Amino acid sequence: MDRKPSLLPASLLAIILIVSGCATVGPDFKPPKADIQSKWKEKDPATISEEPGQLDRWWEVLGDPVLNRLVSRARKGNLTLQVAGLRILEARARLAVVTGKLYPQQQRISGGVDAFGLSKNSSNVNFYSRFFQVYRLGFDAAWELDFWGRYRRGIESAGASLMATIAGYDEILVSLQAEIARTYVTLRTYQKRLEVARKNLELMKRSLRIAEARFNSGAVSELDVQQAKAILAETEAILPKLELGISRSQNSLSILLGLPPGQLDQALMAPGPIPQVPPKVAIGIPADLIRRRPDIRRAELLAAARCAKIGVAKADLLPAFAITGTIGLATLDDGANGQDAGDFFEGDSLSYHAGFGFNWPILNYGRIKNRIRVQDARFQQALVNYQNVVLKAARETEDAMAAFARSLKRMRYLTASTRSYHRSLQIATLQYREGLVDYQRVLDIHRFLTRQEDKLASIQGEAVINLIGLYKALGGGWQTRQTMEVVAARYQKQMSERTDWGGLLDDSKVAPAAKPKEYRWTRKVHW
Repeated sequence: MDRKPSLLPASLLAIILIVSGCATVGPDFKPPKADIQSKWKEKDPATISEEPGQLDRWWEVLGDPVLNRLVSRARKGNLTLQVAGLRILEARARLAVVTGKLYPQQQRISGGVDAFGLSKNSSNVNFYSRFFQVYRLGFDAAWELDFWGRYRRGIESAGASLMATIAGYDEILVSLQAEIARTYVTLRTYQKRLEVARKNLELMKRSLRIAEARFNSGAVSELDVQQAKAILAETEAILPKLELGISRSQNSLSILLGLPPGQLDQALMAPGPIPQVPPKVAIGIPADLIRRRPDIRRAELLAAARCAKIGVAKADLLPAFAITGTIGLATLDDGANGQDAGDFFEGDSLSYHAGFGFNWPILNYGRIKNRIRVQDARFQQALVNYQNVVLKAARETEDAMAAFARSLKRMRYLTASTRSYHRSLQIATLQYREGLVDYQRVLDIHRFLTRQEDKLASIQGEAVINLIGLYKALGGGWQTRQTMEVVAARYQKQMSERTDWGGLLDDSKVAPAAKPKEYRWTRKVHW
């Protein structure tokens, strides 16, 4: 007589499932504290304001439409940024792998047909025929319950890693936009310096003609003519160096845009003005750095991922509970006892097995505890690294602020100096033509004027580059990621043709960057 299955195992299993939804070992992550000053040390009230700054598209304050187009093209074409976007897709897939561990870890459908032929001389008391077939079809599953939250902590870690990868993408985006702007300003600075050098060449050629005229009239010796030719050649020698700087800057822009050298727009080939700095720059307060800079967010999220790893390791100290089961159909066809393949789908062909067990590695505690210590040490490293990243961010901002303010002062002084040298050259040239001063005076002023104008053009570009460095240090510009493709459509197409990516290629699923004290939001998203 068949016995009915006991309800005790099912009741015990139900209790375990309920309890396993509540238990979670390991520490919960708390956003770390970081020491940061309350006010900027290097703030110049004349040029810097602590009012909240609109840094989402900071390059637009420079008022250069060519630069705006370059930044837009770089976000679509830069290959380093595309690699960072592909890392986001990889992190999404990793999270999906870890999430799948919450469900039965092993599932298998199996089946087959086995044919047997028994020897005449073997014992055959259980069979009417020596020849028979067995038909099988079954489903097997094994499920280790997440009783202590091992897999939930793994999902938490993978979710934080995904958010850290997105923050890493933002960090590269901030650097890329700053590098595009810096290289563009460097190009315009070289073009301005070349324009200044050529203008001074014309002035020197004019002075040479004056010296030659006075020499031909016998008013001066040949020395004046040779000195004029020497300084003219000295200035001409500057041109190849400036032209090389222009070529290198254009090549750098090409690579940043994901283009081969020599394929830039014609607008970049022609000389253009150096962008002008705004009268005043709003940067906010130091505490805004923690909310804005992607490298700080990334450091915090990496620490969160490490914290969850401690829980994963601690779960190994406790017993693991698992459910196993099999359900299937099987029948025998021996052609003699009334059974055949047609009975396969009848109720009497049903068979099943259900089991519940546990595994507790009590003799491995030394190794397990040390694995926990490894994860705890790594978590502490991540916390200290977070504090270090915050300090470096504050230092970078202070340095950029100081460089920007001082470059503006230098620019004002050099502007006044250049204006005076221009007037001095006019006076000295007139006096030399009248024979009131020797030619050495004219040469000296020419030489000083050439250097000062070159310095002035350089410092004009340097002031803009320092402003770009300040915006980069403030972490501005990553917000544009929320309205763009993190992976270009052409790469998505190639990947979808090779592999079924499901919905993971959908850029709309790139989450916004998590802010401090909002990390629990990321857990809700992925659970």
